Amino acid sequence: MRNILSIPILALVIVAYNIFGATGSQIEADSLVLDWALPSGAAVFFKAGDIFVVAGLVALFFEILKAARASTSIILDHMLSTATFVVALIEFILVPFCGTVAFFLIMVMTLIDVVAGFSVSILGARRDFSVNDGQ
Repeated sequence: MRNILSIPILALVIVAYNIFGATGSQIEADSLVLDWALPSGAAVFFKAGDIFVVAGLVALFFEILKAARASTSIILDHMLSTATFVVALIEFILVPFCGTVAFFLIMVMTLIDVVAGFSVSILGARRDFSVNDGQ
């Protein structure tokens, strides 16, 4: 059960993006999902790629929270986050429907997840490690 919690939430966003793109749907061009007018008169348009970016930001928030916990499965969490970034990078380079700005931003979020996870772990370990000054 604990290993299931190590699965990066950003990986689920990438899987959803791949399912959406593999079905032949246009993720960026002309795939308007939501639009409304603000009281200022400005119009707001959300395309499908924008929705994935918002979902990625929410997932990144929860990934940062997961990185802050002290757990024995933190190594598995780091490994899976790194693998998610590598897969996203390869897909961005090689898969045609992943070559969008929205997917690039999701891929950057996976990189931030990897760097933040390692940084939080290192800072937490440094705080837990105390050294006597020769006394």
